[in-house]
Order: sequence, then structure tokens, then C-alpha cells
Amino acid sequence: MAETGTPQSPEQSPEAALPTAPESLLARLEALGIDAKTVSHPPVFTVEEAKALRGELPGAHIKNLFLRNKKGAMWLVTCLEDRAIDLKDLGRRLEAGRFSFGSADRLMTYLGILPGSVTPFAVINDKQQAVTMVLDSGVMDHDLVNCHPLMNDRTTAISPQDLIRFLEAEDHAPQMIDLG
Repeated sequence: MAETGTPQSPEQSPEAALPTAPESLLARLEALGIDAKTVSHPPVFTVEEAKALRGELPGAHIKNLFLRNKKGAMWLVTCLEDRAIDLKDLGRRLEAGRFSFGSADRLMTYLGILPGSVTPFAVINDKQQAVTMVLDSGVMDHDLVNCHPLMNDRTTAISPQDLIRFLEAEDHAPQMIDLG
């Protein structure tokens, strides 16, 4: 981490490794007419860390699972943060077979993000539509949904309807599933 007053070079910044900067994502949301509010916080890597550091952010808080099956097909599953996900059952329900977690390399290749920053916004980088987007229908029961804007040191709140609008605009209309 750079000392106060010492600029970080792009090579040192995690953003430099990303195909889409968080600011470009936020500009895309604005271009789509999506109202978004972003707050900065220390980087979080788990739901427990997020709960401890995020403060009082209203709305749904989510977790995101980047999954693959034995055939190499990939899914991004976004669900409410407290959902217990049984990967075997989820694979059966999605007719995908057996799921495992995608590697960090695969995550960067297909979604252009680093581990700890998995977010539905990452479909902005999946221009080949190689990743199937799955959204927990429980997210729709909230006024806002909180997502990392491609990095885990900030959180962006948008309406669930606007999240779907963004996903559709990025050619990743979500498969809705009740994960409760």
C-alpha cells in the first residue's frame, strides 16, 4: 500500500489488471439511466468481513459464486448473502451436472475480475456470453441490492429491477431461481 501523498503507479494498482475499471462500469450504469450509489470501504473477501466492515448499508446484500461443471461450462450465481447453497442440488436444479468453483485464472479470463470481487456486474467483461447468469429471486424482494463494482473495496447499490436491466443490456438476462 502506498504511503499517504505517494501516488501509486498503475502497475501497483489492482485496477490496472482489470479489463474494465470500476469507473467505466459506473459510467455504463449512468448511460443506461441506472441510479447507483457507491461507497468505499476496506477490501472484503468473505460475507463475514463484509458484514463487519460495511456499516449500515440498506438493501439486499449478496454473495456470488463463480461455478463450472465437468464440461467446462460456467455459471455466475448471485444470491442473498445468508443463503446456504448446496452445489449438488444447485447443479441438479440448473441441469448442469456437478459443480465446482471456477479457478482464479478462469475468473479473470471470463469475467475480468480478481478473487474476492465476484459480482454480477462482471458480466460486462463476458463479451462471448460464456457465463450463464443465475439470480436468486429473493433479491427481488428488496428495494436495493448491493454489489461490488468490479473491486471489493467499494459497494454499489442499485434497484433489483435496474440490476436485471443492466444484465439484459449486457446480454446476460438472468435465469431466476428461488434459492431460499
